[in-house]
Amino acid sequence: MTLAGVAAGHHGPLATQARDRRQLRIWLGVVILALFALVLVGGATRLTESGLSITEWKPIHGVIPPLTHAEWEQEFDLYKRIPQYSQLNSGMDLDGFKTIFWWEWAHRLLARSIGLIFALPLLAFWLKGKVEPRLKAPLLGILALGGFQGFVGWWMVSSGLVNRTEVSQYRLATHLTIACLIFAACVWIFRSLKVERRRDRPPTRHSVHVAALITVLALVQIYLGALVAGLDAGLSYNTWPLMDGALIPGDLFLREPAWINLFENPKTVQFVHRCGAYLLLIVTFGHMIASQALAPGSTHARGATHLAMAVLLQASIGVATLLFAVPIGLGVLHQAGALMVLAAAVMHWRGFLGSLALPGAVPAKG
Repeated sequence: MTLAGVAAGHHGPLATQARDRRQLRIWLGVVILALFALVLVGGATRLTESGLSITEWKPIHGVIPPLTHAEWEQEFDLYKRIPQYSQLNSGMDLDGFKTIFWWEWAHRLLARSIGLIFALPLLAFWLKGKVEPRLKAPLLGILALGGFQGFVGWWMVSSGLVNRTEVSQYRLATHLTIACLIFAACVWIFRSLKVERRRDRPPTRHSVHVAALITVLALVQIYLGALVAGLDAGLSYNTWPLMDGALIPGDLFLREPAWINLFENPKTVQFVHRCGAYLLLIVTFGHMIASQALAPGSTHARGATHLAMAVLLQASIGVATLLFAVPIGLGVLHQAGALMVLAAAVMHWRGFLGSLALPGAVPAKG
């Protein structure tokens, strides 16, 4: 009898395991939604240039915002000491400061809240014996990475407090990439706990590798997007499909050494990000066509189709964001689309490895 069949009868150890897994999936679903919201608030914080409004790292005391006019003035005075205020916002009044402060404060509060949303239920599930042995190390790893992410967040902010008017694009990209790794890991385990009543064979023995490649490409594309955001590269060359009047613009490698252009030349970074989008589109649509041709009607073919459509929609949002010079609404929507593509890619990849095994435990068939 299958796990699903036993669970339907509400008896036996397999039924208990199914119930525990269902509870873990509900918990991880809440965590995933909270992480999704956190990344979007972080994107809005970047787009509103609010990330440097809180100039001190107070992991505990920082939960409480200024409550009196004197405390607000004190916080504003700290902001006035950094280059961003003197060079970009010297005319800002207290009300303007409050606007950017609340974005950064909300981002930090949400990050702290997710720590509790993850850690406390995990402890409860662990003590009740609901966490399967092979899940313990991955979940503890996610918890540890989340704690490290708090340090990385401050490391990022500190880069913009002395000699810059914005945070380092390297640190911004690192911060966002780690957030997406945490998000992807939660989605992976969430998907691994699903009880499937139908298991189709992969269209080819290479399908699982293509799905893995798509996931990696999506993550790399997010990293490149963070570099674009960190350099404000989306505010220039706002045409498509041409860039600076050409499909392949010139002056991509003006700086020395040449590799530095890939990270510090806004024109090159935007061009590479565009190329990454084209590559992701080609691979996902090729995967969809092969899956539909070799395994029509299968769950894997449907998943490949949904994934390709998600990438196409995200590319369209990206073009619109570029053409309109990154308005906040489209910028946040583009970041939301990136997370949705990543989640779809992870779930599609994990779907090839079986429904009940833990991450990586069961090889793909075919």
